[in-house]
Amino acid sequence: MSDGNGIVHGLRRRDVLRGGAALAAALALPAAATSAWGAPHRRPDSLPFPKVPPGTDMLPQIEHIVVVMMENHSFDNYLGVLGRGDGFRLDRDGHPKNACPDGDGNRIRAFHMPSTCQLDREPSQSWNASHISLGRRRRNDGFVLASGPVAMGYWSEEDLPFYYGLARTFPVCDRWFASCLGQTYPNRKFLMCGTAVGQVSTDISQVGKAPPPNGTIFERLNAYGISWRNYFTDLPQVLLFPPVYNANQDKVQPIARFFADAAAGTLPAVSLVDPGFIDDESEENNADIRIGENFAARVINALLAGRAWPKTVLIWVYDEHGGYYDHVPPPRAIPPDDIPPDIMVPPDQPGGYDRYGFRVPAVIVSPFARRHYVSHRVHDHTSFLKLVETKWNLPALSFRDANASNLLDSLDFDRPPAFLDPPELPAPGIAPTGCVEGDPGPIPPPDAVLPGRR
Repeated sequence: MSDGNGIVHGLRRRDVLRGGAALAAALALPAAATSAWGAPHRRPDSLPFPKVPPGTDMLPQIEHIVVVMMENHSFDNYLGVLGRGDGFRLDRDGHPKNACPDGDGNRIRAFHMPSTCQLDREPSQSWNASHISLGRRRRNDGFVLASGPVAMGYWSEEDLPFYYGLARTFPVCDRWFASCLGQTYPNRKFLMCGTAVGQVSTDISQVGKAPPPNGTIFERLNAYGISWRNYFTDLPQVLLFPPVYNANQDKVQPIARFFADAAAGTLPAVSLVDPGFIDDESEENNADIRIGENFAARVINALLAGRAWPKTVLIWVYDEHGGYYDHVPPPRAIPPDDIPPDIMVPPDQPGGYDRYGFRVPAVIVSPFARRHYVSHRVHDHTSFLKLVETKWNLPALSFRDANASNLLDSLDFDRPPAFLDPPELPAPGIAPTGCVEGDPGPIPPPDAVLPGRR
């Protein structure tokens, strides 16, 4: 288990992660299974189209699916004042009304962060901190109790102009939840294999210890001759599965190869594009968030300008909330399998994989994206798997991805592509070389403390 600050056995989390309508109608349910809470669901290994051979391309309009997963920010923390989707409740002056108790009889109102720098090791997204943040009555009222006032900080368009332009142009998903109330490793495992395999923290001793029951999406792609690559800056996330990494060295390529492939139109069918976890590109604390925004802008702009753009879907998303406040309580989720979380209660907070994590920023970028669209459908990281499985009719890896949304509500294949001519997005904020001692400034600001109000 982590100590609640992303530190495991003396190592910080970055020490390793650094090193259309007709189609929907055609989705048929196979023989139903029953989850732990009684609802019928599709099973692992079931096909999106049971009467069609697996490996069949069901979405020929799309040839490339790209995922850019950044680190540690909630929807409200980044997009709460976007003006699209379910963000903060604002007063007449445009200030958020949302607040959380501090345990001393005060409430801390959501406040604009004094700079783009983050505190070192705060707030916390550990298993315990996340469950405390959720609150006993599951009202998302424990963030300050779990992590202190910094959890209520947020950034705005003046801080993240590229991200705000991206989220105003393309479909933004205001119900994209992390896959579990845990840290980076379990959530990234959900992205790649549909389950956390019992892991709850960023514990390097667990890497490769418990293989996923049905393997990873990479092995599914290999089995049906579908190309993929993990483009990385310093550490590829496929390293979370050492046997897969060792067997696919040719598919693990440095980030420079992504920019070349995007320009030439030679991207594989599926791409995972990783920021630098060592040089603060991932946006994890204590990084200056503008460094990560600059990385994401380079990746997305390269795709917009590249030859592959006309047949591409890119997903910009975050692994988990990073401990930052979000006002939408995560709903119940379908347990991926029968593997319980590796916790001991007490001292750990009780819980399981039957509830999503907190909301994270997510935008669907594609020439086929719907204009002026906000997706209110529940998505999680296994929605990426479901999109891949839907396109190539691949067997599901777990109960979670078998029953996940497939993201097609944000795309329109019935009309000419709305963004075939790529839009021009705002430039990202100017990124410094890093944050200095004393940043980000006073937290919380005095006007964010509401005394004597419970």
